[in-house]
Amino acid sequence: MYKKSSNRQNFFLDVYEVVRLIPKGKVTSYGAIAHYLGVKSGARMVGWAMHGCPKGVPAHRVVNHAGLLTGKRHFKSPQTMENRLRREGVKVIKDKVVDFKTLFWDPSTELA
Repeated sequence: MYKKSSNRQNFFLDVYEVVRLIPKGKVTSYGAIAHYLGVKSGARMVGWAMHGCPKGVPAHRVVNHAGLLTGKRHFKSPQTMENRLRREGVKVIKDKVVDFKTLFWDPSTELA
């Protein structure tokens, strides 16, 4: 379990480590990552971390709590996030992951 740090940079690095563990073909939410890291109401903080995400971190696998591709505008083009998910077998219709509950990867369960 993540131990809270007052250092924002350490939190961001922890977010990236969790995101790197999301399997291909699965998605998780900003809130699920925040919950796993022990930060209540930290979904926005995770979003900020994802905004500055380094290469090699599969940011396309992180969506909002309803499965919407809310981070798509932070990629090179608005279609990049959806295209990457489709290549992994994730179906997206109107910017929403189809079968979100089935494809949802919960770090609190999977990394326990």
